[in-house]
Amino acid sequence: MSSDLSKYRNIGIFAHVDAGKTTTTERILKLTGMIHKIGEVHDGESTTDFMEQEAERGITIQSAAVTCEWKKHRFNVIDTPGHVDFTVEVYRSLKVLDGGIGVFCGSGGVEPQSETNWRYANDSKVARLIFVNKLDRLGADFYRVTAQVEKVLGANPLIMTLPIGEEDDFVGVVDVLTQKAYIWDDSGQPENYVVEDIPADMVDKAAEYREQLIETALEADDDLLMAYMEGEEPTEEQVKACIRKGTRELLFFPTYCGSAFKNKGMQLLLDAVVDYLPAPHEVNPQPLTDELGEPTGKFAIVDNKETFKALAFKIMDDRFGALTFIRVYSGVLNKGDTVLNSFTGKTERIGRMVEMQAEDRTELTSAQAGDILAIVGMKNVQTGHTLCDPKDECTLEAMVFPEPVISIAVAPKDKGGSEKMGIAIGKMVAEDPTFQVETDEDSGETILRGMGELHLDIKVDILKRTYGVELNVGKPQVAYRETITQAIEDSYTHKKQSGGSGQFGKIDYRIRPGEPNSGFTFKSSVVGGNVPKEFFPAVEKGFKSMMDTGVLAGFPVLDVEVELYDGGFHAVDSSAVAFEIAAKGAFRQSIPKAGAQLIEPIMNVDVFTPEDHVGDVIGDLNRRRGMIKDQEAGTSGVRIKADVPLSEMFGYIGTLRTMTSGRGQFSMEFSHYMPCPNNVAEEVIAEVKERNAKK
Repeated sequence: MSSDLSKYRNIGIFAHVDAGKTTTTERILKLTGMIHKIGEVHDGESTTDFMEQEAERGITIQSAAVTCEWKKHRFNVIDTPGHVDFTVEVYRSLKVLDGGIGVFCGSGGVEPQSETNWRYANDSKVARLIFVNKLDRLGADFYRVTAQVEKVLGANPLIMTLPIGEEDDFVGVVDVLTQKAYIWDDSGQPENYVVEDIPADMVDKAAEYREQLIETALEADDDLLMAYMEGEEPTEEQVKACIRKGTRELLFFPTYCGSAFKNKGMQLLLDAVVDYLPAPHEVNPQPLTDELGEPTGKFAIVDNKETFKALAFKIMDDRFGALTFIRVYSGVLNKGDTVLNSFTGKTERIGRMVEMQAEDRTELTSAQAGDILAIVGMKNVQTGHTLCDPKDECTLEAMVFPEPVISIAVAPKDKGGSEKMGIAIGKMVAEDPTFQVETDEDSGETILRGMGELHLDIKVDILKRTYGVELNVGKPQVAYRETITQAIEDSYTHKKQSGGSGQFGKIDYRIRPGEPNSGFTFKSSVVGGNVPKEFFPAVEKGFKSMMDTGVLAGFPVLDVEVELYDGGFHAVDSSAVAFEIAAKGAFRQSIPKAGAQLIEPIMNVDVFTPEDHVGDVIGDLNRRRGMIKDQEAGTSGVRIKADVPLSEMFGYIGTLRTMTSGRGQFSMEFSHYMPCPNNVAEEVIAEVKERNAKK
C-alpha cells in the first residue's frame, strides 16, 4: 500500500438523475482495470437493456466507495446519489471527498438537482472537474451546456476538450492544450483510439480555445500572466501547474466532454483527475468541533503522525454483513486497535477492515490518513459519528440533519411480517439519519417519517424488494406544528392536601411567542426567594415536557418563550414534583389563551418547465397556495422557484408531468414553518379528532 499521499485522489461523481453518473463510474472502474467484463449491449443503441443491466450492476457501484488505480495514482471513487430527497447523502459524501466530477447530460444540460448539488459542493469548497456526457445523444450540444454552466451555476468552465462531430457523428475530442485530436472507432472499446492532427475545419476554433485556456489558467499566477502579456509563451508544464492551482482555489472548473456509454473521451477525464484534482493533504483540513457543533479552533491534519481521527459517512448492509464506511483524516488505524466513538462515548475494537473493489473486497491490516475503507461489524456507529484515539477525544464537524416533515402509517400485509419489518426498518434507519420510525402508542401503528413523498415511496419500495416485506400504506401525513401568537401573563397554583404531607407550588409567569426556530426557551427573573432556585429546573422541565403535544390537535409546539417571574412556596409541602405539576397545569391553562395557532411546513420548490407550459405551472402553484419567488428563462425552459405548503404538494409529480407532457421536473426541500389559514387549520384539527375517536 503506497503511503505517498500525493498519489491519492478521493473523488465523488455527482450529477442529476439520468445524466449518466453510474455509467461514468462504471467506465472509470473498467478503464482502471477494476471490472473486467463490462455489460455489453450488443445492438449498441438500446438503452433499455442498459437500464436493466444497470439495475443488476447498479449494486456493485452503489458500494459507497470503490478503490482503483490509474497511472500509479490511487483513486477512491465515492458514489453520491442524484435525487434531492437524498441531498443529505450528497452533503455527507462531500465531507469525505477532496475533489469531484460534475457530470452533465449533453442534451439535458444543467438540471434543478444538479444545481442543488453544485451549491452544496461550493459550500464545502470541493474542487471539481466538469464532464459533459452523452454527446452521442440526439440534441446534444456541448457549447450550450457550457454556457448554461456559466449562467445557471455561475461557474467558470475552463474548456479542456472540444467535441469532434455531434450526435450520431460524435467520434472523439480535441485536447485543447496539446492541440491533438483523439478519435475512437465504432467498436465501443475505450482503448481503440488514435491520436492525430485536428480536423481541418476545427483548426481555427481549437486555436481560439487554446488562447482562452491559457489566459484563464494564467490568472492563477501573476508572474506568468505578465510574461505572457509581453509575448512569452508558457510551457505546457507551467500551464498545467496553473490549472491545478486554479482548480484547487475554485477559480475555474476544467471541462471535458465525451460519451461514457460509448467509451469516448474517458481517458482524458481520468488524466485530469491525476493532473488537476487535489490530493488529501492539499485540501483545507476538517475543523474539529465540540459536541454542540461549535468549532474549537483545532483541525484534523491529514498526516500519519497525528492521532487517529475518522468520520463514519455511510452505513450499508451487504451479503458480507454490516459495513461502516469511514474516511480517515489523521493518523493510522491497525486491525485490532480500539477506537472511541466520541458521539456515544463507547469504545470498539476494530475487527475486519476491507477495501471495496467493485465485485470484490480486499482485507486490510492497516489504513492511514487519506484512506477510505469499510469496517465490518461495528456495533453502535451511525452516520456522522467520529471515531478517534481514546486518548485524544475529538469531534469532526457535528452532523446536523433536517427534521422529517412527512409521515405515513404502515402495517405488514400478513401477520408474520411484523418482526421481519422491524428488523429491516432498524437497518434502514441506521443507514439514513433523515429517515425516522416510531410506533403510535394509541393505535400500535408503525409511523415512518421522511423528507418528502418520494423519500418514503422509495423506503416502502426497498422494504418490499430488498427485504420482501409487503406493506399496507396509509395516506401521507404532514408534520404540522403548533405555536402561539400573543404574549400573556398568568398564574397557576397546584395544591393537594390529603393527610400526611401535601403538595404546593404557585407560579406567576409570562408566555410569549419566541423567535422563529427557537423551539422552547425558559428564563427566570424571580427576585427575593418566592420560588426557591432549586425549583427552577422543575418548572422548566414541566413546561418543556408539555411542548410535545399542543392544545389544538396534539402536534408538537414550537417557538415559545416562558419567563417565571414570581410565585409562592410552602416550607413543608413544596417540592420539585409539585412545581413540575404546576408548570404542566399552567401550560394547559395558558396556551389556549395565548392565541394558539397551527403552523405548517413550507417547502422550497424548484420547478423546471418548457416555456409553453409556464402559465399552467404558475397557475397550478398558485392554486396550491404557493408564493412564486423567482422565475428565470434558460435555454431549454424556465425555472420557477416558489414557497409552497407541503400539504398541497402530494402527488405533484404526476400533475406536473401531465401539464408539461412529461418534460417538467421539480425538486423541493424543507424551508420553514408558517401559520395555516383558518379553513386549513379547521380541517386538520377535525381530521385529528376523528382519527383519535377511532382509536
